[in-house]
Amino acid sequence: MNSFDSSSAFERCAGPFGRRGFMQIGLTGFASLGLPGLMRLQAENAKKPKNERTAVIMVWLPGGLSHVDSYDPKPEIGSEYRGPFKTIGTKVPGTRITELMPLQAKIADKFNIVRSMNQTAGGHPAGSMQMFSGDSDTRDKPKPRLPDWMSVANYLRSKGEARTNPLPNYVGVNPTPANYSGPAYLGNAYSPFSVTDDPSRPNFKVPNIGLSDPAETRRLSERLALRKSLDKMERAFDQENELGALDEFEQQAMTLLTNSQTRDAFDLGKEDKVTRDRYGRNQWGQQLLLARRLVESGVDIVTSTLSGPLCGRVRNWDDHAVNQHQFDALRFRMPNYDQAVSALIEDVYARGLDQRVLVVVTGEFGRTPKIKYGRSTGAGDASAAAGTLQPGRDHWPRAFSNIWAGGGMQTGGVIGASDKRGEDVVERPCGPGDFLSTIYHHLGIDSAKITIDDFNGRPTPIVSSGKPIPELIA
Repeated sequence: MNSFDSSSAFERCAGPFGRRGFMQIGLTGFASLGLPGLMRLQAENAKKPKNERTAVIMVWLPGGLSHVDSYDPKPEIGSEYRGPFKTIGTKVPGTRITELMPLQAKIADKFNIVRSMNQTAGGHPAGSMQMFSGDSDTRDKPKPRLPDWMSVANYLRSKGEARTNPLPNYVGVNPTPANYSGPAYLGNAYSPFSVTDDPSRPNFKVPNIGLSDPAETRRLSERLALRKSLDKMERAFDQENELGALDEFEQQAMTLLTNSQTRDAFDLGKEDKVTRDRYGRNQWGQQLLLARRLVESGVDIVTSTLSGPLCGRVRNWDDHAVNQHQFDALRFRMPNYDQAVSALIEDVYARGLDQRVLVVVTGEFGRTPKIKYGRSTGAGDASAAAGTLQPGRDHWPRAFSNIWAGGGMQTGGVIGASDKRGEDVVERPCGPGDFLSTIYHHLGIDSAKITIDDFNGRPTPIVSSGKPIPELIA
């Protein structure tokens, strides 16, 4: 199986440009930001106090982490399966993980490991769609037909009273791949507010938030007033009442731009140096620190994709032999991964967020337990010169692992098991429906009962099968 293109995987298709799309960018004069479309129908805060409103941080590993080289090691199997890494004990007696994650080993009492995840799609698009939306189709499609859980949660939490928090409810800090996830028939209004810059850069900046220049704020307000005056004639012909509906969302966009709370939430400079160092002064560490800041500020849903140069030559976790040396790639990336994830989990507990905030770390599948060999297609970090024979592991959806922390759950457990080679689940199988139902349960969403109308007006379940995993709920 070939690797996916790491650059195209993150491109968002503009799609047809019709009336609705035109309405969404109606504030071109509004500094060409397109924010009303982004903010349209964004989820508002309920009347619960912020410390009771649940949130989720999903750390996404695109391409698939090798389960047998991480959370489900098989040290007793033969050399054709076993990698070069030893296992180490953790803070939980009897639980061992790879030596590549010593920091997570020290806090293993603060998370649960699921070793029995499985799904049925061997390709990156279909496998990701199974995990994001529960789409059971095993064929790779160019875009999702079902909305992902993040967009669904954003949509469902948009019902109710007027929003009081100026921050968006759903933020992607290096968001999940746009051609594998998205709102589908819910519409782009429920897509994430995307942070695409590297938060570790000294001049890191999030556009479209927290303007500090009063003169610029005044100019934007004047442009908004002018646009509204020009709309008066068109409103008489606005059969869909879209212009009237946009008024509220334009105001939300203005709030996002001018409210100091929004600027502060994204300002990593407000974190002390010790904390920033603890996460790691690199893209992944600062992404996850920003994720923690956002949920602490009232954002409900944060996704953060660990990809790019810190992964190695092909910028993802797709460790085929043709892409990069499987074991060199793990040696290259795991210190930063271990540091960032352990810091996030520790911080969630240290700051008293562990009842309210659920953290889940996963990819779309694992890697083949049996080591494969192939010729490198290019030199780079974790890959030898082109033509060099090197080891790799291919796609493996039949058994893989993920970790869960916070959410008010009892932690320190191992749920399910794979067989002696890590090839198949032999105990407590957990599928995409169970994965999604567990997340929805934490967010207070009854996935067994809720349907949303699709493009054709047909009520479509948000999860077609599966139940919350009991050990992962409060």
